[in-house]
Amino acid sequence: MTAHNEAKVGEIAPNILLPGDPLRAKFIADNYLENVKQYNSVRNMFGFTGTYKGVPVSVQGTGMGIPSISIYVHELLANYGCKNLIRIGSAGAIHEEIKVREIILGTAASTTSGVNKDRFNGLDFAPAADFDLALAAAQSAEELGFALRKGTILSSDIFYDDNPKFYEKWAKYGVLAVEMEAAGLYTLAAKHRARALTLVTVSDHIVTGESTSAEERQNTFTQMMEIALESLVKMHAKG
Repeated sequence: MTAHNEAKVGEIAPNILLPGDPLRAKFIADNYLENVKQYNSVRNMFGFTGTYKGVPVSVQGTGMGIPSISIYVHELLANYGCKNLIRIGSAGAIHEEIKVREIILGTAASTTSGVNKDRFNGLDFAPAADFDLALAAAQSAEELGFALRKGTILSSDIFYDDNPKFYEKWAKYGVLAVEMEAAGLYTLAAKHRARALTLVTVSDHIVTGESTSAEERQNTFTQMMEIALESLVKMHAKG
């Protein structure tokens, strides 16, 4: 057990999905996993382990922002030995041609956070997805017939930015969307020699103002969930 997770060692699978919303974790456990056991309810940040197509899979809520996901990911890596971690979250698109409900694979994550500046004494670290896990996701999306946009994303510390045009420079440099966690996940996975990937569904559009409801974000981003689950099956088969 850790300060934030009441699971015993062995109750969390090496393959794990990381939604920010703990209710999305419950939705996945209820609808996709078999032989499910809930291993965590500390702070209502639910965690479940079951099987998907016979492969052990866990799903753990992580909350919002790099500080929150970093707590859970550190413990999952340092205390529970997780090896393949896929964040399944939501993001705001910053290009007009990207539509709400599109799925984006975050190949790397720029960030406005100061966490890595502190960690690397003011120097820059490039948080990037694991290639093999990204390849498994791309192949899974193609096999499922789901469109998957690939490119860099921005992990922001600020949800309500005072500058309504903050995204313009990031968009100019090819960043596809804004979320709040990937840079933290990628950094810790690199430190612990684990594989990590971020898949996000576009829940709102920062340019056009289009958005989805909280219930939709919790229960309807199923294509992203299925790509992630199939990716973990592929990684499990590779050993």
